[in-house]
Amino acid sequence: MIVHSSPYLCLFYPVTAGLQGTALGSDEEEIVLIVFVLIDPDSNKVVNVLQYVVKPRTADINENILSEQCLSEAKLTEAAVKAAEPLETVLAKFESYVRTFVQSGDRPRGMIFVTDGQLPLRQCLHPEACSKNIQLSEFYESFYDLRKEFSSFYHAAEEMHSIRAMVEYLGMLPNPDLEPIEFQAEDVRNMLNLVLRLIADGHKFNQLEVITVRLEPGICSKNEEVDSNCVVRARGLPWQSSDQDIAKFFRGLNVAKGGVALCLSPQGRRNGEALVRFVNQEHRDMAMKRHKHHINNRYIEVYKASGDDFVNVAGGSNNEAQAFLSKGGQVIIRMRGLPYDCTARQVLEFFDSGNNPCSVLDGEEGVLFVKKPDGRATGDAFVLFAQEDDATAALGKHRELIGTRYIELFRSTTAEVQQVLNRSMDPKTYEQQQPLIAQIPQVPLLPQHIITSGTRKDCIRLRGLLYEALVEHILEFLGEHAKNIVFQGVHMVYNAQGQPSGEAFIQMDSEQSAFLAAQQRHNRYMVFGKKQRYIEVFQCSGEDMNLVLTGGIPAQKVLTSPGAVLAPPYGAAAAFPYVQQAQAASLMPAGNAAPLTPRAAAPAAFGFPPIFYWPYPSPPVSPTSYYAGVPPPPPHQAAPTLVIMNGLPLSATQSDVLNFFHNFPELLPADHPGLHPNATRV
Repeated sequence: MIVHSSPYLCLFYPVTAGLQGTALGSDEEEIVLIVFVLIDPDSNKVVNVLQYVVKPRTADINENILSEQCLSEAKLTEAAVKAAEPLETVLAKFESYVRTFVQSGDRPRGMIFVTDGQLPLRQCLHPEACSKNIQLSEFYESFYDLRKEFSSFYHAAEEMHSIRAMVEYLGMLPNPDLEPIEFQAEDVRNMLNLVLRLIADGHKFNQLEVITVRLEPGICSKNEEVDSNCVVRARGLPWQSSDQDIAKFFRGLNVAKGGVALCLSPQGRRNGEALVRFVNQEHRDMAMKRHKHHINNRYIEVYKASGDDFVNVAGGSNNEAQAFLSKGGQVIIRMRGLPYDCTARQVLEFFDSGNNPCSVLDGEEGVLFVKKPDGRATGDAFVLFAQEDDATAALGKHRELIGTRYIELFRSTTAEVQQVLNRSMDPKTYEQQQPLIAQIPQVPLLPQHIITSGTRKDCIRLRGLLYEALVEHILEFLGEHAKNIVFQGVHMVYNAQGQPSGEAFIQMDSEQSAFLAAQQRHNRYMVFGKKQRYIEVFQCSGEDMNLVLTGGIPAQKVLTSPGAVLAPPYGAAAAFPYVQQAQAASLMPAGNAAPLTPRAAAPAAFGFPPIFYWPYPSPPVSPTSYYAGVPPPPPHQAAPTLVIMNGLPLSATQSDVLNFFHNFPELLPADHPGLHPNATRV
């Protein structure tokens, strides 16, 4: 008769450098101690105790990193933590131990973690491992919650919120068998005592908690009822974030199938928000504790949302979209820029060609074209793929050609498919919108006589400034180089709404001064109160500065937030004398001054109509028009044509653009020597 041994139970107890207890993991502090205790439930004996001190990546030799709560919770010192090994090394050592002593031999046995509540794995280890790109083993994806097992077995009336509460509930005394063991966190001793008591009293651990590490696709209908206690709104997301990226931000928590809905603006662009639906309220409440946690350098705001909010974004009633999504593909790719006569066969050939081909799920049935109410193509399509591994191969074809058109590819979601299909079939989407330019308050232009010109590189460009930064902060940042600034040589760049763009141009007294400032201050930090940010500093010419400040060309994408509404000139600048603050008031209204008046229309010499300008690369969007409100041309002059070029090299000059069009005389400027007599004026 073969007797099957029960899996080992392994206590998992982490300590972070910050908050402990019910706030564990809520402050994004890194793990500094992990204790593993291996228990044989068949013999009710301790097999081994493994305790690892962990060095955080942010540890600085001159700074204290351990909080008072951490020092009271564990027997740790600053020196011991700074001399320890990083998390990835510690986890690798434990995994090696498990493979050697637990999962090998004549009678290999499994292992399941036991934790004090949900936080140690869901809020502590999984988010930190994900942020550090550490691949966790499968045994970290399931565990027993000691609090739930305890309450279920002993029928505790009140909810157990701590190890101490469970010990007091049973009136337990210290276990003399555990006294010789030296634990670096005293709560581990009590936790071990509780588990041994449960096993001795006949309890079988059976309420297995599972952590889903991959978002599964799902469909939400307009008639579905969604529990408002399970939904949050995430705000401040990078526009290029996919549903998988957002699921990674909430790693450790179980998101419902198809539970990430990216919100789109009226123009069909991702607006940096998403609604996330969790499997229950417990996971939603843990998600709320990730308010102002980070994706890279961006902090993400997390708020409660309603079930109706989620249905309004993710729900759909389009039968074609429902049929498309019900095929069960793991990956959805959005294609943009397709020829209007493109067929499903061409899409299949597009993905099946090249060095890294991938197959579309269900062939031509796995391609869904986005069309207008009258059946005309929009140039967008969604494509299904069966496996997650296909996503990398598919996205690797970004900007490859179908015919003569390059195709943009983006990772998409079920919710986005339904939103786009619903919007594309709404006739109001294609109605001509009223121009917004006149409604936007704009700052007055800088007088031309104080803007430099010429090709001498005696200017510097600062990028990444704090929005609160003033001229004096720039002078402090530049240090000794500030003495080389010419009078009234600091030009702060503002967007069309009169808000700081985070850039400034500065005129120096020589090319050498500009070179040294750019060389010595590039990527140095500017400190403003408790905030600090590294600033990029580039040497440039007065002509470069003049073109941007006066709107001679569309500003580079760094000057505005994507999707900003601009009018020529494409931004505004205010220059402040860096020594005489009194003169600044005449150039730029103070914060308490009267509202800014709209700037006068740009001179006809600019030749540009007001436009909606989306810098490349932009989020998925198929705008119905890129500009509106074009003024009629004079009777003796042909109507001008505006050509927007995306993806230009940062070093491209006016000559480079003209050379690019040298075989197309109909697109050359009216005064260009190569213009054909019958060519269209541009």
